[in-house]
Amino acid sequence: MSVSKKVSGIAPSLTLEITAKAKKMKAEGISIISFGAGEPDFNTPDYIINSAKKALDDGFTKYTAASGMPELKKAICEKFKKDNNLDYNQNQIIISTGAKSSLYHAICAIVDDGDEVILPSPYWLTYPELIMLAGGKTVAVSATAKNGYKITAEQLENAITDKTKCLILNSPNNPTGAVYSKGEIEAIAVVCEKHGLFVISDEIYEKLVYAGEKHYSIAQVNDYMKEHTIIVNGMSKTYSMTGWRIGYLAAPEKIAKAISSMQSHTTSNACSFSQYASVTALVDPEGEVFISKMQKVFDERRKFMVETLSSIKDIVCIEPKGAFYVFIDVSKLYGKSYNGKIIKGSLDFADCALQKGVALIPGIAFGDDDSIRLSYAISLDDIKEGLNRLKNFIEELN
Repeated sequence: MSVSKKVSGIAPSLTLEITAKAKKMKAEGISIISFGAGEPDFNTPDYIINSAKKALDDGFTKYTAASGMPELKKAICEKFKKDNNLDYNQNQIIISTGAKSSLYHAICAIVDDGDEVILPSPYWLTYPELIMLAGGKTVAVSATAKNGYKITAEQLENAITDKTKCLILNSPNNPTGAVYSKGEIEAIAVVCEKHGLFVISDEIYEKLVYAGEKHYSIAQVNDYMKEHTIIVNGMSKTYSMTGWRIGYLAAPEKIAKAISSMQSHTTSNACSFSQYASVTALVDPEGEVFISKMQKVFDERRKFMVETLSSIKDIVCIEPKGAFYVFIDVSKLYGKSYNGKIIKGSLDFADCALQKGVALIPGIAFGDDDSIRLSYAISLDDIKEGLNRLKNFIEELN
């Protein structure tokens, strides 16, 4: 029996692979500090948990509409108006089993076989796999460290062909922490409108911005962009609800209707009591208090990591302005060896560092083999110990 070409071509997640390896070593009694976390290290707030308990006690355990319950759609429409000054009606909102599901359905809704999707690189490792599954072709455009890991409007223009269908824009960005300014977004929007492109805007880290930066959605630019943008967001990062599996998207009504039909045959509705709790998360004033507290803690860790990493010889560290990752260029260390193994790329670097008790995510997973991603969604004590191990590891290279 053979596996289909689409599925057999999917690359396994290096993030999960490294994480699993680190967990195995921990289980064997080896001390490991893992910088691989892709989720906040805060528990879901009690007010949200209690809301889910109430939903269960009240018997809210049945199917909802495939596209989500009206109460949650209403809360999301109010969120878009308050946070982004965007007006959507409930028919334009789709609730999914996590933002990853929202992304896949969004790509499938607008990408035909052979269509090109422009993807700024470094990118979240799942994007190319979803594009491939939808029958599209990824066109990676290098967002270099010199430009703060952000592509320019000129780069976008140069990458467009007669097969280009859309751009996937992720700001704040995973893995680099880059945040596009309003001016940069507006310049990109001009190119998108000129060429009639759609944009899938992944805004899952919207609330996690620092250093005076502000999140700005490309759908805010003008009416054209609003009608040609699918915004993807979710509850996971903002409210530390990763396991609850609630993502959502906002799209032009025709596209939202198509996605709703598709979802009715794939996942159907997202978890009913998770939806119920998500309404509470969005409308209860405690939410803003929680977000503010989490953002301040992340900012403290971010500053410490940038200061420490910048002091380590042969590492290039660009200050991240969003999300909870630092992306460092370690290519100056390639060609050196550790315990007899020559480091030729980011995967070798991560493998060798693991021997020193530090779990890192190799940049090759994100389309940049010169770099390494470190998460600061771990305690400050673990960050201090982990960076000390990393520094010692680098000093032992020869």
